[in-house]
Amino acid sequence: MTFRTAEPALKDVLDAIARGEMQLPDFQRGWVWDDQHIRSLIASLSLSYPIGAVMFLEAGGVPFKPRLFEGVSLTPAPPPKKLVLDGQQRLTSMYLALRSGKPVNTRTEKGESIQRVYFLDMAKCLDPAGDREEAVISVPATLKQTSDFGRKVDLDLSTPELQYAQRLFPLFLMFDTEALMKWEMGYSQHYAGDSEAAMFLMKFKNAIWLVFQQFKVPAIEMSVDTPREAVCQVFEKVNQGGVSLTVFELMTATFAADEFQLRDDWAAREKRLHDKRPVLEAVDGTSFLTAVTLLASYERHLANKDLPVACKRADVLRLTLDSFKKHAPAVEQGFRKAAELLAEQKIFDARSLPYATQLIPMAAICAALGPQIDQHGNRQKLLRWYWCGVFGELYGSANETRFGLDLPGVAQWIAGGDEPRTVRDASFAPTRLLSLQSRLAAAYKGLAALLMQQGGRDFITGMPIDLHTYFERSVDIHHVFPRKWCEDAKLPREKWNSVVNKAPLAAETNRSIGGDAPTHYLKRIETSKKVAAAELDGFLATHCIPVAALRADDFQTFLQQRAAALLGLIEAATGKTVAGRDSEETIEAFGASLAAQA
Repeated sequence: MTFRTAEPALKDVLDAIARGEMQLPDFQRGWVWDDQHIRSLIASLSLSYPIGAVMFLEAGGVPFKPRLFEGVSLTPAPPPKKLVLDGQQRLTSMYLALRSGKPVNTRTEKGESIQRVYFLDMAKCLDPAGDREEAVISVPATLKQTSDFGRKVDLDLSTPELQYAQRLFPLFLMFDTEALMKWEMGYSQHYAGDSEAAMFLMKFKNAIWLVFQQFKVPAIEMSVDTPREAVCQVFEKVNQGGVSLTVFELMTATFAADEFQLRDDWAAREKRLHDKRPVLEAVDGTSFLTAVTLLASYERHLANKDLPVACKRADVLRLTLDSFKKHAPAVEQGFRKAAELLAEQKIFDARSLPYATQLIPMAAICAALGPQIDQHGNRQKLLRWYWCGVFGELYGSANETRFGLDLPGVAQWIAGGDEPRTVRDASFAPTRLLSLQSRLAAAYKGLAALLMQQGGRDFITGMPIDLHTYFERSVDIHHVFPRKWCEDAKLPREKWNSVVNKAPLAAETNRSIGGDAPTHYLKRIETSKKVAAAELDGFLATHCIPVAALRADDFQTFLQQRAAALLGLIEAATGKTVAGRDSEETIEAFGASLAAQA
């Protein structure tokens, strides 16, 4: 790989974009800059401030599919001479505002689509004490700024005469010599030979217009013989500003060299995966590539035990197109099987999914095992591994290393080997229950799923929660002892707001509970909803709720007994004993040993 540095004139770069000599590799994302970014860039240019280097690749080497810049329309598009690897946002913004001659289709800081034309306030530009960003004026395509829902015109630049009178220079003339001369002639006629106005225009051209003409764009130019791997690595390194670059986009670049459209392939797979499987909305293109890399790496490991199972970023970037095509169908099926298993565990959507990252090894394990995963014993081991990951809270960081251990570990365990590391590493402290305060915690969502899984019935209808009722009745996690009642009773927030005092309930049921004491809302449910007390007690028990304590408004006893019951659910799911039920720390936190409560 060879490269050189250069400083082409801004005008020459924009002209090359207009002629199609300079284009973008198709894997580059679209232009995204908003109006504020554009105005700030123009201000920097007018002051001759550096705007950062750009990077070009000579076309004709790596067979990337090119595309024209935003705002350029050439039919047919000529073959490019250079491709822009870094600097797309800046170059596109400058081309649209300074060279295209058309209103710029951009957006507000809040994301609202707008069209803008840019002007320079000539007087403010020449004021040494002025704020240059304030000198960059952005107006709608009508060239009129209005207020009061369009009834009041605050600024009108719709004719050259109005521009002359207000001394606002249209930036779309900056590199259009013929149009600029016409505008200047009109300016002189408007001021009828006024020497002050003529001198003002001359000062503006010398101090501002000339800066744009002389502006140089620092550039790094990579030669035509640069190999694909080097292009992708450089692309990864330089594209760190603005919107972060993902592995998926880097692999789009790699596969594009073999004329394979990864974006289109993933769009079709994504549609199939998301269909009737809301939980898989947590899977993006990078996750899918990681799972494919994991499976491919495991296959190589089976053939050569000296090769580790790995799916870190660098491993994904080394994935070949042939390997992707070979393993992608099995991984897609693996994600489907993972979604099926999670639905059985009452995890129905991405919002209720404890760890999106854990889907990656789960899908790869399902893909590697194929039909074996449907055997009851194998399925139970896989689910034990899953719940150990959730309640051991093992997927918050350094996930790829664990993925590489999970796939061979679970496969060997199912084949009769030792427990995988994730199962061995998992542990859960009883006091952790009190710090599980929101669905941001994986174990919090995991406990909600376990309560639904063991048959938690709605307090009013008695209906168990399944895929249909979960969405139809807007099931969410709500307080059992209501928040208002707890606050009025001045109970510690870390206790009443913890997962111990919560249950998955339908929205209507939560409204019926209100903010009253349990004795009151239970009676109200029995009376207004026609639920017999014995039946209601049965519904409560399916949520591991100590009925006697709840009916007595005895929060402390409720807390201890339900905490013990939830620990029992965790033990059943993970197949591991929760240690420390009678430790000093547990007794201090809950006011009693949870071993006795069990």
